[in-house]
Amino acid sequence: MIYALVVGLISGWAAGQIMKGGGYGMIVDIILGIVGGFLGHWLLGVLGFATSGGFIADIIVGIIGAVILVGITRLIKKA
Repeated sequence: MIYALVVGLISGWAAGQIMKGGGYGMIVDIILGIVGGFLGHWLLGVLGFATSGGFIADIIVGIIGAVILVGITRLIKKA
């Protein structure tokens, strides 16, 4: 549980920085990071990439998923 929160916090924060936005606040960034981690692991698994490899790999995968989620939420927010 704490592991997922730490990875989610880092992933969500990094995704907010990468997407050049102010973010959605710490709680939403953590949620986007956690959900992004699941999305990233699923998406990379579907594409045939291994998603296990430790803490750093989990953060990278979480960032990928969170960036996708932030992009989707911004598109929805504009519509």
